[in-house]
Amino acid sequence: MLTEIALFLAAAVIAVPLFKRFGLGAVLGYLFAGMLIGPSGLGLIDDVERVLHASEFGVVLLMFVIGLELQISRLWLLRHHVFGLGGAQVMLSTAALSGIALATGLPPVAALVAGFALAMSSTAFVLQMLAERKELADRHGRAAFAILLFQDLAVIPFLALLPFLGAPTPGHESDGGWIGPIKAVVALFLVVLGGRYLLRPVFRRLASIDMPELFTAAALLTVTGTALAMDAVGLSMSLGAFLAGVLLADSEYRHELQADIEPFKGLLLGLFFIAVGMSAKLSLAIEQPLTIVVAVIVLIGIKALILYLIGRVSGLPAESARSLAFALPQGGEFAFVLLGIATTAGIMAVEMKDLLIVIVTASMIATPPLYALVARLRSSQREAPVYDAIDVPEHEVILAGFGPFGQIVGRMLRVKKIPYTVLERDARQVDFVRQFGNTIFYSDAGRVEVLRAAKADKARFFVLAIADIEQSLRVAEVVRRHFPNLRIFACARDRNHAMRLMDLGITDIVRRAYASSLEITGDLLRALGESDEQIARELDRFRRFDQDTLMKQHAIYRDEKALIQTAKDFSKELEQLFEADAAAADKAVRIAETTAQKKRPREV
Repeated sequence: MLTEIALFLAAAVIAVPLFKRFGLGAVLGYLFAGMLIGPSGLGLIDDVERVLHASEFGVVLLMFVIGLELQISRLWLLRHHVFGLGGAQVMLSTAALSGIALATGLPPVAALVAGFALAMSSTAFVLQMLAERKELADRHGRAAFAILLFQDLAVIPFLALLPFLGAPTPGHESDGGWIGPIKAVVALFLVVLGGRYLLRPVFRRLASIDMPELFTAAALLTVTGTALAMDAVGLSMSLGAFLAGVLLADSEYRHELQADIEPFKGLLLGLFFIAVGMSAKLSLAIEQPLTIVVAVIVLIGIKALILYLIGRVSGLPAESARSLAFALPQGGEFAFVLLGIATTAGIMAVEMKDLLIVIVTASMIATPPLYALVARLRSSQREAPVYDAIDVPEHEVILAGFGPFGQIVGRMLRVKKIPYTVLERDARQVDFVRQFGNTIFYSDAGRVEVLRAAKADKARFFVLAIADIEQSLRVAEVVRRHFPNLRIFACARDRNHAMRLMDLGITDIVRRAYASSLEITGDLLRALGESDEQIARELDRFRRFDQDTLMKQHAIYRDEKALIQTAKDFSKELEQLFEADAAAADKAVRIAETTAQKKRPREV
């Protein structure tokens, strides 16, 4: 057993980083590792069924973590996208793919399972791909997240139904008539009741003992116990784990439970994918290459078409709908889970499961390069943005950037009845702000013609509140060159950003988190027992010293070694100043006490 464990770990440690390096994702890395060491590869492990059976606990843990992340309040806010887009995608894709499977000769139940399994996309795969491209916040990224969330939800009841769709499982043959459903309902009721009124007090008691390993053991026991309870009445173990997660999703222990379960879930789920890869018949790619290629094209084509249509119907622009279509057309990890359970339940033949696993794996491999190609075409065909026409009267203040920082400035100016002109380059931010009735122009403050249209030559002050450093510097340079009499008040992201703004002759600079950092430091010192007068004096000393340091470092900040050395020197100097202040304060206290004692009347 230790030899097999070492082999699994070595295969994962080598294959997963390699696949992630090429943007193919961890799931494909695990699958490849399994194919390599399995019977179809090097043949290092023969008993695939035993490994697959043991690793299914990883799926159970996955369902528990999904349940923990599924807060009812969050789901309610996303209900339109989740149940609208997600429901349409799952139903239409399942219907189309099940129809094709039925036409190829599969029995109705097997065709339904195959269609539903292929309709699922890879949550980990897609979210990682979009996150790496920084597209999760885009319209197609948000739509993809909603669809994936609904797929995660839809898998749960389907997993619960699978045992009833196939042959009776051993141990449940005698439950005839209404006895089986009644037992299932009772078990569900007990799990919900126990999770609602028993789990939280237990975890509260365990947390007070302050033994992390005991808390982890309790978390694993919760998952295992609910899974066994569901299995005892013929329901899916994953359903029990999911219910336990949902019941604890709003508890104060959600994050700690997730942190405790995550390593076990990751390892066992990785083992499950390795076992799936071991069970994949690589010989099928040699024996039926044309069948596999055609099946992958049909799978990606049908899912992409459905995703594009529902994206357009939901109001997505053609470009966003196209990106959505090519982000989610692959099969996913749930297909491996569903197909494996369906085969165990006698719904599907092993040969068909092997063929479908190869098809899903091939579709996952094809997605990253396909999406990259679509993204490249999208960027090459993207037209220049059509900015708003600016027609405003002369205002004393022009505000560039209307994020969190700029909005605070704008709100204060509006309260003081001081008119101002807002320029914002982020179209999504413009749409968001306009919902609140604010006047804002979608435009680039770094273009001279835009600044002239905003009457920058007549304005007195320019507030630079752009978060992106390079864009902020570009705008500052244009304003300084073409409107030298315009006084700039700039928000710097960090110390280096402030120095680069100083290179342009800008002196009215506020570092973005600087004031709030000093404010919370003052609150902390007050909680530690210092007086308000002492805190004000110390913060003022720090503020003045830091500003002087910034001015001195500006002369040498491009020399990294000199900058580091001056930072050390200034830090030591500041400590000495504070020590001198403390010594002076102690001396003043002693003098005051001595004076008071001298003035005190002597006893007769």
